Amino acid sequence: MRATGVGSVPGEDFREWAKVSLGQLDVPFVPELPARGAHAQMTGRSLGLLEGLDADLQPAGWRLGVGSGVDHRRARSLLAQDLDTLEELGHEHEGALKQQVAGPWTLAATVEVGRGEKVLADHGARRDLAESLAAGLTEHLRDLRRRFPRAELVVQVDEPALPAVLAAAVPTASGFGRHRTIHPPEADAHLRLLTDAIRDAGARPVVHVCAPDVPVGLLRGAGFGAIGFDLALVPPGDAWAEAFEAGVELWPGVVPSTAPVPVPTSATLIGRVDAFLARLGFDEELSDPQVVVSPSCGLAGASPAWARKALALAANVGARH
Repeated sequence: MRATGVGSVPGEDFREWAKVSLGQLDVPFVPELPARGAHAQMTGRSLGLLEGLDADLQPAGWRLGVGSGVDHRRARSLLAQDLDTLEELGHEHEGALKQQVAGPWTLAATVEVGRGEKVLADHGARRDLAESLAAGLTEHLRDLRRRFPRAELVVQVDEPALPAVLAAAVPTASGFGRHRTIHPPEADAHLRLLTDAIRDAGARPVVHVCAPDVPVGLLRGAGFGAIGFDLALVPPGDAWAEAFEAGVELWPGVVPSTAPVPVPTSATLIGRVDAFLARLGFDEELSDPQVVVSPSCGLAGASPAWARKALALAANVGARH
């Protein structure tokens, strides 16, 4: 097995977390530090990648197509500064290096269009957002390739809102209704825009869904080579077994994202991963090359001490120590 982090970490010291990521993990990641403000959080960081669309902060949150685009530029600038720091520390890094980005459906469910409704409500806006994100990600991967020429680039598409989008569970602006369900063909098409862009840029697409009802078949069909999930929330089933047998990697989040009492040992956590694989019908040790472990979700809500411990535990589980 190998180990990574989901993305977010506590505090505001990017350099320190970059050192931890590069120094401890088989699949180091570009840290996200939401405590630095909206421009550093998942949504703002991802909107900073958009090409051809501007986004600005409004009292209700991020909105497309309004304002001067100053917040879009600030988010882009902050990410560039972070990558400057990571490049300084890891320019010669060999092996996998992971960048996270919010997926098109999570952005559509959280970002507004000009009239104050979610992008999710507008078919054309949904498509425009997905295309803009794919184009921006293509440019971003060119930049990452220049900065880290020896790395094997991985892009983790974060889709925590996807199950709610598919189930028509995203509330409208009034709060009294729900947005209509997005049918699988459209969901697939927008996700495929990203997986195609990622692969065309020479990187590997991974998806992370921190929810009980992960749409495994949809994600596999859209071209993701790995699926990250919270092991405590997801029951094993045929869809997981079929995906794994077809070569899709499983990235179980097994380390609690906030400090538990008592703290589990790495042996306990290894046992949980092995039990999941066994229920799918696979020998755990032979399956190790297809498994990457992590904390159960992002670590932004953890204490700095636990975030460090969680990543160290993940590394030990990945190494079977």
